[in-house]
Amino acid sequence: MSSRVLSAVIALLVVVAAAGCATYATPVEVAGSCGNVFKSQVCTWATLDGSTLVEAGAMVPIAGIENAPAEVPMVWPPVPEATIDMPELVRQQGGLVQFTVDWEAGGHPPAAFMTPHFDFHFYTMSAADVAAIDCKDESKPATLPTAYALPDIPLPPHMAHMMGVPALVGLCVPKMGMHGVPAADVARTEVFGGTMVVGYYKGKPIFIEPMVSKAMLMKKAGFELPIPEVPGLAGPHPTKFRAEYDTTQQAYRLILSGFVGGV
Repeated sequence: MSSRVLSAVIALLVVVAAAGCATYATPVEVAGSCGNVFKSQVCTWATLDGSTLVEAGAMVPIAGIENAPAEVPMVWPPVPEATIDMPELVRQQGGLVQFTVDWEAGGHPPAAFMTPHFDFHFYTMSAADVAAIDCKDESKPATLPTAYALPDIPLPPHMAHMMGVPALVGLCVPKMGMHGVPAADVARTEVFGGTMVVGYYKGKPIFIEPMVSKAMLMKKAGFELPIPEVPGLAGPHPTKFRAEYDTTQQAYRLILSGFVGGV
């Protein structure tokens, strides 16, 4: 092979390699916003492949889990420890607007959830719209995800007096919404480790919520929680959730992926 031909072949290989690198560029992480949770910074983020959303979620330091107080004053309606905006591209391509962190020091009904745990809400609506939820609208969705329930939870007299209602219809919490949970969790008596909640108000889906016990988070190990197919969930939304524990940063990465365009 002549030197001229060899040079041409090498030049072609360089071009092909460059094109391959451009096609398979390393995904880029985009920072969102942050909020204080028990002396730690919880931050949202997104991963992009070019201009396409691949993953989104939040980084939750283990320090914030460890520092969660064993007892907190009873406040109704509950106030999130943090309300954090999702990155703009997640709003556009993923349908998720804000992320809230709620600490349930003593848990809440049903029985399976009566253990210290965190509620990680990913909302499809703005903070102002969430704040306007008063649970006076008791309409429920026509169809729930398979094997899910939207139970009405009777309250003990002292709680009913404080909250001004005899029961939580559809597990509705003001400034939060109704909580659809796996039917198996409603029936079980042993405490849970983690589950995926689907939120509603005025009959429409408004959030997905990985709900995870402190005991499970303290294991510092990854886990997955299935996101069910949610009837009526229009627009872009994630279909998968997993949590990874980053030993270097000493934090959980809550990861939503499998984004679809909706109907």
